[in-house]
Amino acid sequence: MDPLTIGALGMIALFALIILKVPIGVAMMVVGVIGFGLQTNWISAGTLLASEPSNLLASVDLATLPLFLLMGTFANAAGFSADIYALAASFLGHRRGGLAYATIGGCAAFGAVCGSSTATAATFAKIALPEMRRRNYSPSFAAGAIAAGGTLKALIPPSLIMILYCIIAQTFIYDLFAAAIIPALITIALNLITVNIAVRLNPSAAPIIERESWSARLAALRNAAPALVLMLAVFGGLYSGIFTVNEAASVAAVLAFVFAIIRKRLHLANLFDGVLETARVSAMLYVVLMGATIFTYFITLGRVPDSLIKMVASLHMSPTEIILLILLAYILLGTVFDELSAMLITLPFVLPIVTSLGYDPLWWGVIMVIQIELALIHPPFGIIAFLIHGIAPSISLKEIYLGVTPYLIADFTLLLLLVLFPQLALWLPHHFAP
Repeated sequence: MDPLTIGALGMIALFALIILKVPIGVAMMVVGVIGFGLQTNWISAGTLLASEPSNLLASVDLATLPLFLLMGTFANAAGFSADIYALAASFLGHRRGGLAYATIGGCAAFGAVCGSSTATAATFAKIALPEMRRRNYSPSFAAGAIAAGGTLKALIPPSLIMILYCIIAQTFIYDLFAAAIIPALITIALNLITVNIAVRLNPSAAPIIERESWSARLAALRNAAPALVLMLAVFGGLYSGIFTVNEAASVAAVLAFVFAIIRKRLHLANLFDGVLETARVSAMLYVVLMGATIFTYFITLGRVPDSLIKMVASLHMSPTEIILLILLAYILLGTVFDELSAMLITLPFVLPIVTSLGYDPLWWGVIMVIQIELALIHPPFGIIAFLIHGIAPSISLKEIYLGVTPYLIADFTLLLLLVLFPQLALWLPHHFAP
């Protein structure tokens, strides 16, 4: 059978199972095993079904997932998000749009000690939104800043999405973390510029509030010190070469646990709930990765990537044009499909094409993370927009989407910069690899 036909039939079967509400990891596993068995034999397919899950369960790299999730659980229990936001607000709150600056900066900082974009957005929606609304910030402007801040987590190490990408693409987690640093700094800067432009165009959206005293600022700094120590331990140890990624995840989880106990914020109830949620999310991610790995074997055996590469070469388009076309397809796919699932399903097809064009898998990993950031907030199914609306029902989805539109423009600008200048993502990992 023609490889492209094999790939098309596999995708049709996969989407049919997903439509029938079969979990995506299980759906990829079923299609992968059946497709592999039809092309070889059922004994080999059974062996694949046994060997790949056991290999993933034994993977040291994959062990970082539950550890970083635990770090986020304990950091949240310790109240780090409120302390980080209070610190940023004390120094920036007196400027026009200062609480929005504080929200962006606070989300970026908390993202370094939290494992989830949605958890970051939900936490700051509960902390920052009431403060901004109490000071007469526009609902749309306030919600937009929180939504944009929440998406920053995906691009700030340690990022679970990056770890998932590295496991599937078989790249080093440390290298992708390093590749994301400059793009993360650029996207933070673009978001802050977006806030500045928004308040200049519409000053009434963010009234000026009183400047905090230096004593209040120092008190906020003391309260946020444990969170800053945790961030320094993770980033300093990781990028100085003292820790491996796995060791950094372990140290971070233990430190967050100790701080939560010292601050008397960790009780038996939230400890049990946090560990249970970590186990639930970790199990879901492990199943998804098992399915994605088995599905990749089926696609590779069918020579689908090779046929796609030949088909793309026959288009006589420049590499940049092909990349832009792929990005457009992802944006359209993200309007009707969860972007993380889309990445896991399409990576076996798309990554060989990208590398055949001469691009680095690390660069594409950063691009994929930004695509997922966009999907979290762009209409019609931006999950963070729905999350904020659920927390603050008085703010309509229309207002939230209006608020995030300027930040979508900022993210598209970052994507364009990375497509035109790949070295923005590749300079650090190529020059400072351990």
